[in-house]
Amino acid sequence: MDASKVDRFVAGKWDDDIVPQLVEYIRIPNKSPMFDADWKAHGYMDQAVELMAGWARRQDIPGMQVDVIELEGRTPLIFIEIPAAHGGRDDDCVLLYGHLDKQPEMTGWDDDLGPWKPVLRGDRLYGRGGADDGYAIYGSLAAIMALHEQQLPHARCVVLIEACEESGSYDLPAYVDHLAERIGKPSLVVCLDSGCGNYDQLWCTTSLRGLAGGNLTVKVLDEGVHSGDASGVVPSSFRLLRQLLSRIEDEDTGRILLEGLHAEIPGERREQAQRASDVLGDEIYSKFPLLSGMRPMNDDLAELVLNRTWRPALSVTGVGGIPSLDSAGNVLRPHTAVKLSLRLPPTVDGKRAGELLQRALTQSPPNGAQVTLELEKAATGWNAPALSPWLETAINDASEAFFGRPAMYMGEGGSIPFMGMLGEKFPGAQFMITGVLGPHSNAHGPNEFLHIPMGKRVTACVARVITEHHQASLRGETTGSAVAADSGSRHGDHGCC
Repeated sequence: MDASKVDRFVAGKWDDDIVPQLVEYIRIPNKSPMFDADWKAHGYMDQAVELMAGWARRQDIPGMQVDVIELEGRTPLIFIEIPAAHGGRDDDCVLLYGHLDKQPEMTGWDDDLGPWKPVLRGDRLYGRGGADDGYAIYGSLAAIMALHEQQLPHARCVVLIEACEESGSYDLPAYVDHLAERIGKPSLVVCLDSGCGNYDQLWCTTSLRGLAGGNLTVKVLDEGVHSGDASGVVPSSFRLLRQLLSRIEDEDTGRILLEGLHAEIPGERREQAQRASDVLGDEIYSKFPLLSGMRPMNDDLAELVLNRTWRPALSVTGVGGIPSLDSAGNVLRPHTAVKLSLRLPPTVDGKRAGELLQRALTQSPPNGAQVTLELEKAATGWNAPALSPWLETAINDASEAFFGRPAMYMGEGGSIPFMGMLGEKFPGAQFMITGVLGPHSNAHGPNEFLHIPMGKRVTACVARVITEHHQASLRGETTGSAVAADSGSRHGDHGCC
């Protein structure tokens, strides 16, 4: 591979073609189904699919087949098959993954920015979804086109772009099952939906937290009453809810009190956290828009990395039953409700965590209040298998070639349900989980942006790894491929995970 040629090709493709496409994509308010129950009627998801699939069909990749598949009652999926080229193997497979659905608007955007308003400012493209995860389909195909430009070999490639990742990927298992024969048995999975500790080198994700949560409601009255008449007699629903939360979280330290929600942290992950903290320093917390005088939860930087990757943590992300300040009267309210988002260590079972949460919060309610927890999410996280030597070398060489610095490894605090599903379905596969969500990019929040130079370099790194995968396949090192599978065929077990 001539790295300088890849660099030029990818940069030109991004500047002339991909960035304009992402500008149009950001304009589309295609919120994930959890945030837009009428997504089908609104038609925004179809617009986003049409934009991306149409662009893909226009690309000059010999033999490529682009299909939009929509199973009954489910969000659509873009499925792309690219045959092996220039001596690559069709009996092996690289699977590239991304998603096109978006988080909701969120308040707090700067006056000249907005979720559906693309704004180019220097190296940054502001707007919802460009980095999370609109760039994935463009980066995946650009990486493959960079190989074709130099006639470099690659195995058969499959690209999956789903449309409900931000809602927990509940539609994806049905598609993986439906398309099992066409997918085959990937020996390498490349996911472009993760984060990076900085924009100076390639970052690969080693683990993802799971998630449990839902709506906790505490009801004490059938209707609101005068607070002067009832306070001191009727317990406040807010105070009782506060008591319940103290059952699961230490309000002084934030430590989760249910031991069943903790997991042993592997030694390798502790070592990676220490190395990441040595490289990043106070960027581990300074990347967040902390108010002046605010301090992080811990002074030990490596412990902060582990807090956001291998320890459970609770966030209250929504409140119900509480009027806004300008309409609040002297009323003891009938109920208080909160939306709980509990991040779980990668190896804690999500379903079991939901059961523990349900039991802890609803048993023996204080003062006989009516307490309910409607679980919405119960997803298990993911801990990456050990990297094969060929992949570790390929990733590091790619980072050195296109960043001039070695690759780094770190867990992520978010969840990508697809990874656990693929890990179970293809236990022999290797994983390269990377992304462009770095400092201040603020995915899901206001002023979200895509760091364009990072997008270009990640694209180039993916190209390098895909062609190195071919070389490793020739050496018989890509275990988990169809060649190494028990069935001896790419038509193995198609059970949905």
